[in-house]
Amino acid sequence: MNSDETLLPLASSLAASKGWDDFTRTLMLAGKSLTPLPLDERTSDTAVEGCESPVWMAYLKEQGGIMAYSPSKVIRGVLAVLLEKANTLSEAQRENFDFESYLSRCQLERYLSQSRGNGIKSVIAKLKGV
Repeated sequence: MNSDETLLPLASSLAASKGWDDFTRTLMLAGKSLTPLPLDERTSDTAVEGCESPVWMAYLKEQGGIMAYSPSKVIRGVLAVLLEKANTLSEAQRENFDFESYLSRCQLERYLSQSRGNGIKSVIAKLKGV
């Protein structure tokens, strides 16, 4: 397994969780680690289309990388896991990285409803283009 495939701490804690309750608690805790996208950056330009819950995402160089926010606690957890990985990758690496496989390896796809899953696909598409 190369370093691109290594699960980072948030993803590892999800992968190690046992059962629905533990997984949900771990995901909510992951969301608390997400540095929220500043309110003035949550605009129509940074909105991610296709999400059930509102999601905003932007690359803020002065803040050190990609930042995001959603009012949904579950989605904030997913965003925290995605951004933990995305912010370790170069732009070219992000474009080619298999985020779906990464989420699968930390058990996330099992817990996402179809509509949430579709929204996460939109988030991943935006991540690859940020």
